[in-house]
Amino acid sequence: MSSARPAFFSKDHPRYKWVALSNTTLGMLMATINSSIVIISLPAIFTGIDLNPLEAGNVSYLLWMLMGYMLVTAVLVVGFGRLGDMFGRVRIYNAGFVVFSIGSIALALDPWTGSHGALWLIIWRLVQGVGGAMLFANSTAILTDAFPAHRRGMALGINQVAAIAGSFIGLIVGGLLSVIDWRAVFFVSVPIGIVGTIWSYKSLHEVGTKNPGKLDIPGNLTFAAGLTAILTGITYGIQPYGSSNTGWTNPWVLGAIAIGIVLLVAFVVIELRSKAPMFNLALFKIRAFAMANLAGLLASVGRGGLQFMLIIWLQGIWLPLHGYSYEQTPLWAGIYMLPITIGFLIAGPLSGTLSDRFGARLFATAGLVLVALTFVALLLIPVNFPYWVFAVITGLSGIGSGMFGAPNRSAIMNSVPKNQRGAASGMAGTVQNAGTSLSIGIFFSLMVVGLSSTLPSTLTKGLTQNGVPAAVAHQIGQTPPVSSLFAAFLGYNPIETLLKPTGLLQSGSGVDVATLTGKEFFPNLISGPFHDGLVVVFAAAAVMSVVAAVASLIRGKRYVHVDTGSIETVADPVPSAADGSRA
Repeated sequence: MSSARPAFFSKDHPRYKWVALSNTTLGMLMATINSSIVIISLPAIFTGIDLNPLEAGNVSYLLWMLMGYMLVTAVLVVGFGRLGDMFGRVRIYNAGFVVFSIGSIALALDPWTGSHGALWLIIWRLVQGVGGAMLFANSTAILTDAFPAHRRGMALGINQVAAIAGSFIGLIVGGLLSVIDWRAVFFVSVPIGIVGTIWSYKSLHEVGTKNPGKLDIPGNLTFAAGLTAILTGITYGIQPYGSSNTGWTNPWVLGAIAIGIVLLVAFVVIELRSKAPMFNLALFKIRAFAMANLAGLLASVGRGGLQFMLIIWLQGIWLPLHGYSYEQTPLWAGIYMLPITIGFLIAGPLSGTLSDRFGARLFATAGLVLVALTFVALLLIPVNFPYWVFAVITGLSGIGSGMFGAPNRSAIMNSVPKNQRGAASGMAGTVQNAGTSLSIGIFFSLMVVGLSSTLPSTLTKGLTQNGVPAAVAHQIGQTPPVSSLFAAFLGYNPIETLLKPTGLLQSGSGVDVATLTGKEFFPNLISGPFHDGLVVVFAAAAVMSVVAAVASLIRGKRYVHVDTGSIETVADPVPSAADGSRA
């Protein structure tokens, strides 16, 4: 007599892996959508709490609303990955849904306005980031446990596409919801979080191998403090300091980065001496793991820079020139960037599936080369481009990123022992989130450098030609370029924002207000200087993509770790006669 078929939600059911895939994909979508949903919604949010983020003293609120969530997820994801190895990946993952849901509810119920309202939002965004880190750290480890090695590429491909595409989907969702009500931007996560929490507690089971031990408190503290210091310093490097257009000469910025580096060096020393390290640094002896993470970091920096530069390009120049008001540009920027998301959705699962058979190196390397070529192509098109050209280039960029992301994550998870998967997943998540955080500081600074050589004189000349007194025009022309970038990024009219404090927008001032605050003056004015900045930014991104492609190429052939009881015994495999790829 045959045995009874296992219950559908049982870990022994043959379809359990699909339950795990659907739940973890939902978690990754929720976490990554919320990493970008606020970007587009910031104007509505700050209007809702009655705070002008561009006023002196308020820029810090803007930066922390923008960066806080990503910084927390980058810092904590490795630690939560290690906790998953110790106490169960599903347990930490489920707790992530709970924490995230609580944070979403609190954000939507902000009881204050002004600076107090902004602080409330920042604090609860940090709490949301804690929940997001729990989800990030363990979702890919849960999938790796649930799927056999020959199917992981497909599963991790879908999961990785959800993670990357979610950051672009968030732009559209944020734009749509902010038009309705700024609180809806946060409320939207509440039902998803509640459903996901109930479903994950009901359906997910611990099927992986645990790695029990003591919690490495010194390692956790030095890693968290060091990475926080570096990312915070780089973030504040965007802000002007003294007579400089950026903050890279600010002693506090340089001090934070220096302290962060010292703490991370201390972290390495601690981990090498610890009997139960937070992260087993010996994993980096595995070439497939080390090179895949290096490629992932560089690709994440480039992808983050692309996202932010395209938003500024569309909102500050292209959309106003094509008749859209500045208030409408955040929503339409998200819509016009859809080709990138479509490219991800096409290439990610397909390349993940094919990498199960042929290995990650070919697809990941080719994808990065394609991304590098699209950065070069974006430099060659005019600032006021034909949209179909922009759509083709950005669509190819999405395809290239999809070709890279899924196989690369699959290669990372295949290369480590079973009892190290949580920590490995956490490290991959840290690399991805830290890269996005780094990209904001790096590429905003590079853009400011590109703008600084030509924007002041161009802005001064354009203002004086339209009736602004020479002294005032010169003063505004010397305003740090980051002010104009932030205004365009937030969907504000940059010229109106700069002129409002002078009182020249009032009738009778002799200034051609209609022209200065119209849809064409600022875009036409900044087109030349902006392209100078794009050359610097996208050239740097193209170089990063090429270096990442080289790292991907030298990762070795397909490598699936075979547990031998000791991580130190693992090395890059000699191709077997069976398939030429597996250890």
